[in-house]
Amino acid sequence: MYDDIAFNGENPRPGVIINKPDGGDVYEGVPKDYTGEDVTVGNFFAALLGNKSALTGGSGKVVDSGPDDHIFVYYTDHGGPGVLGMPAGPYLYADDLIEVLKKKHASGTYKNLVFYLEACESGSIFEGLLPEDINIYATTASNAEESSWGTYCPGEYPSPPPEYSTCLGDLYSVAWMEDSDRHNLRTETLHQQYKLVKERTISGDSYYGSHVMQYGDVRLSSDVLFHYLGTDPANDNFTFVDENSLWSPSKPVNQRDADLIHFWDKFRKAPEGSLRKNAAQKQVLEAMSHRMHVDNSVKLIGKLLFGIEKGPEVLNAVRPAGSALVDDWHCLKTMVRTFETHCGSLSQYGMKHMRSFANICNVGIKNEQMAEASAQACVSIPSNPWSSLQRGFSA
Repeated sequence: MYDDIAFNGENPRPGVIINKPDGGDVYEGVPKDYTGEDVTVGNFFAALLGNKSALTGGSGKVVDSGPDDHIFVYYTDHGGPGVLGMPAGPYLYADDLIEVLKKKHASGTYKNLVFYLEACESGSIFEGLLPEDINIYATTASNAEESSWGTYCPGEYPSPPPEYSTCLGDLYSVAWMEDSDRHNLRTETLHQQYKLVKERTISGDSYYGSHVMQYGDVRLSSDVLFHYLGTDPANDNFTFVDENSLWSPSKPVNQRDADLIHFWDKFRKAPEGSLRKNAAQKQVLEAMSHRMHVDNSVKLIGKLLFGIEKGPEVLNAVRPAGSALVDDWHCLKTMVRTFETHCGSLSQYGMKHMRSFANICNVGIKNEQMAEASAQACVSIPSNPWSSLQRGFSA
C-alpha cells in the first residue's frame, strides 16, 4: 500500500519546486494535502495515526493503513537537539513523536515503518528514545550533536538557476532521492542505500558534511526499497553496484546558515540604490542581530544560573552516546517557553540552544529560577520578525 500524504511549507518560487540545478518541477501533478498554516504538529500526528476527527484544515487525508502495510515517512525541516521545526505553530518535540509512533504500533496498523529524517541534530530525535521492537527503522541526516548541510546553494558549483536565491536541497535528502532515481528499487535494500547516502553526506570531510545515522529495528534494513518507495520501471534492468557514483558537492552550506545565504544572495543581485537592495540589506542585518541576541541571552542566562566559569560548561555538556537529551521533556518545553516569554522567539536558528535548556533541566533548575534569570538577561523583547509576539511560542 502506498498512501502518500504531502505536507508542504514555504516555497521560494510559488508553483515550481526543483531540487537540483537542472531539475524539473518535482511537485508537478502531485497533490499537496496540507500546506502553510495547516502544516502543524497536531495535523501531522493525526494524519499518521489515521485520526480524521483530530484534523484541522487541509484535505482531510490520513494514513488509512492496516496490519500488512509498509509505511514510509520522510520529514524535513530545521531542527535542534530534541526538536523539529514546523511551518506553523509550536515545534515537534522528540518525546511526542516517539509516543505517537508507539501508539501507531500498538494500533496494529502497519507491518513495517521506515522514517527518513532531515534536520540539524536529527539523531537526537531517536537516540535513546526509539524502541527496537516496534518494527520501525529510521535514518537521520546527522548524529545527535551536529548540523545537517544544504546543497546546490548560491555560490556553490553547480549553483541553482539565477531566479532561485536559496539552497535547492539538503545533502542527505538529495543523496537518497538521487540514489532512488537511478537504481532498481526492487533489488536495492535500505541498507545499501544507507551506506551510499552515508558516504555521500559526509562528503569526504567531517567539517563540510554530517554523519548519517540509523536507529530502531536495524534488521528491517535488509528490506528492498520497493516496499516503501515503489520504483521507476525504467530502472528495472539496473544492476546494483556497491560504490558511490553520485556527484558530491563542491562545498555544502551549514543548514543554519542557509537563511543568511538566501538574504545575502538577494542583496547581491538587487540593483544598487534600489528599494530591493535596501530591503535585502535590512533582512541580513535583522537576521544577524537576532542571532547575536539569542546567543548572548542564552550565554548570560547560563552565567546568571551557574556562574561565569561554570555556565558555559553546564550549557554545552553532551550526554554519552545512546542517552536521551533530557530526562523531563515537560521541563524542557517549560524552559523554552519561559525563555521566549522574556527574550523573544528562538526561531529556526535558536533551536541550536535546545541542548542548553535540556541541561538546565537535567541539573535540577526550577522554572522560577529560569524566569528570574531570563528577566535579568532580557530587559525587553526585541521588535523584529522573529519576535515571539509575532511568531508565537516554540513550545
